[in-house]
Amino acid sequence: MTTHPAGNPQPYPPQPGVHDPYAQPQHQPRQQPQYQQSGPVAGPAERGKGATAMILVSTILLGLMAGLFFAFDVSVMPGLAKADDRTYVTAMQNFNAAIDGNPLFGMAFMVALLLPVVSAILEYRKGRRNVAVWVAVGAVLYFVVLMITFSVNIPLNNELADAGNAAKMTDFSIVDKFKTTWVTTNILRTLLSTVALTALSRALVLYGRATR
Repeated sequence: MTTHPAGNPQPYPPQPGVHDPYAQPQHQPRQQPQYQQSGPVAGPAERGKGATAMILVSTILLGLMAGLFFAFDVSVMPGLAKADDRTYVTAMQNFNAAIDGNPLFGMAFMVALLLPVVSAILEYRKGRRNVAVWVAVGAVLYFVVLMITFSVNIPLNNELADAGNAAKMTDFSIVDKFKTTWVTTNILRTLLSTVALTALSRALVLYGRATR
């Protein structure tokens, strides 16, 4: 005769293979399901490298353009204003020819708009709309800069180039256009590019916070 854990006697000992109604249930540890990864999964840092580089390059390019415009505002144009008209025309013709013939400048000039546009679209689709808004603001402001350049500054540059050799010029009215219209619009380009650069810098900060 055996004794039940509660103190009640059992008429016979438990037999192997026979269910014991008095036996205490034994709890087996639950097995956790195992999942096998089919391949490496990219983390947030790895997934965001491309977008980070795109916004960063956009910011750098806009900084370069703003710096170029600013340099003309504070050094090139004030210095030329002190020269005679013939020297003014010759120097501006040389500046414009050097810039127009530089493929690196042409690439930076246009890619500074292309990259922010692409970045804004990608960030919006990924749900980081606060980042997308600031990138879009920068892109719109720089687009205005391009419109000013193509509608005012480049036509004046072309008019100056068509004037030919400054040594043979007799009409220097184009110089007055540069000292007034060209200089004023360049200051506007500087301001717009600087604000666009600020917007992209803000977007870069917000992007960093969103992808931590």
